[in-house]
Amino acid sequence: MNDVSIPFAYAFAASDCGGLRLGVRGTEVTMRCSGALWLAGQRMLIVADLHLEKGSSYAARGQMLPPYDTRETLGRLEAEVVALAPEVVVLLGDTFHDRKSEGRLAGDDADRLRALAAGRTLIWVVGNHDADGPQALPGETADEIAVAGLILRHEPQAGAQPGEVAGHLHPAAKVRAPRGTVRRRCFVTDGERVILPAFGAYAGGLNVRDVAFAGMFVRPPLAGALGVDRVRAVGWRQLAGD
Repeated sequence: MNDVSIPFAYAFAASDCGGLRLGVRGTEVTMRCSGALWLAGQRMLIVADLHLEKGSSYAARGQMLPPYDTRETLGRLEAEVVALAPEVVVLLGDTFHDRKSEGRLAGDDADRLRALAAGRTLIWVVGNHDADGPQALPGETADEIAVAGLILRHEPQAGAQPGEVAGHLHPAAKVRAPRGTVRRRCFVTDGERVILPAFGAYAGGLNVRDVAFAGMFVRPPLAGALGVDRVRAVGWRQLAGD
């Protein structure tokens, strides 16, 4: 994926992880290559839409997928925790793929989730797939969280929502490049709000030019497209529809 020019004024900089550091409603955030959002000033790590046990949910309906999505997703989350040593981890909704997913967790995967709560605050923001929250796992449950002038919730609300940090829509960027197009999961922000990419291994992506994103941004947004070792800033004009 090639670098592209940004046709509007955003203050952002590369971070030491290859991520993008910028302000959302005046609060500094870092878009990480993993798809996690890092609030350094609050020592808070935020991930959205893990959809744990999606593979086993599909298998129960006769659609056989390799049953390793939970293991892979938790491995990437653990790597972020090791790298950043957060004081707070926020699971921003749809952490489980359905309300029975917790019961299908392998014992060692349940232990890994318990370990995430050891020595820090673990907050489960409920989503549409996991509205009941966790039943036998540690942590706090919330509908939304207010922190540093931001509002963290699962599903973005319609219209302008200054300071909103949300997931749910699984944004993806289809980027025009000299040799064709590349499609990547992405963050999307106009500096007023930010929508996180899905963190789960089996979670899909919705093109940011889809009508579902219409009316959410006060100016043409910036996409932070996820690469292997870098988040690339992509301007609205370089984004193609599906």
